Amino acid sequence: MSATPRFLTLADVAEVLNTSSAQVYALVRRGELPAIKIGGRGQWRVEAQRLEEFIEQMYAQTKTFVDEHPYEEAERE
Repeated sequence: MSATPRFLTLADVAEVLNTSSAQVYALVRRGELPAIKIGGRGQWRVEAQRLEEFIEQMYAQTKTFVDEHPYEEAERE
């Protein structure tokens, strides 16, 4: 069996992304990060593979942004 669990809690995802659980919840609720809701209390779980895909997608979006908005240093006098 794999050392990495298949499903992660929102707190686990927040730790991986170094952000808050509230931010991860917002990503899930906006549909940006695929997740499932399980149990009577509606606990959210994110599949580890989906998290990796999300991270790759964010790298691609960031590259596109950087390519379209090149960094320009302020002109010096």
